[in-house]
Amino acid sequence: MKNVSLILNAILAIAVVILFVLVLGNKSTIENKQVISGNDTVRGGKLPIAYINIDSLLLNYTLAKESNESLIKKQEESRLTINSNARTLQTEMAEFQRKLENNAFLSRERAEQEQLRLQKKQQELQQLDGKLSQQLVQIQQKMSEELRDTINKFMKEYNKDKKYQMIISNTSNDNILYADKSYDITAEVTKILNERCKKK
Repeated sequence: MKNVSLILNAILAIAVVILFVLVLGNKSTIENKQVISGNDTVRGGKLPIAYINIDSLLLNYTLAKESNESLIKKQEESRLTINSNARTLQTEMAEFQRKLENNAFLSRERAEQEQLRLQKKQQELQQLDGKLSQQLVQIQQKMSEELRDTINKFMKEYNKDKKYQMIISNTSNDNILYADKSYDITAEVTKILNERCKKK
């Protein structure tokens, strides 16, 4: 009876060792194979996730550069308009001051009328400055929306084969603290977007 118990314990110990070796031996094989769980697919140990560095994309994407140059041009035009009108107003105010000091106005009423005209002109200049600034903000918002829509539309087309389950944007390394460079598809996406821009 004792011998039978010892033999069973020995067989059990050998079976445990064999199972242990099989499980550990298969673990490394499983890690190297394609793992499928539901709709998620991991090929060669790489997750179906990618990221795009938005700062880099916008610096190198032709449409973004053209939009930025257009906005800068509009800002310069606005600044020139305001500066030109401000210089004209400054000249008129200096002339008014000189006339006032030299009693060159025919009457006090005429001096007050000129002062009111200059004050009104100053208010109009301030309103024009505000209006132009607001227009620039609206243009910038519209350009940003167009760029975002263009990129989002492209990303759906780019990923139509469902190669990635998730594509993340990364701006100034805010969203991703660390990621392997193999997940970065910025250069590829920028290249394709620029090729599409050339065709238009």
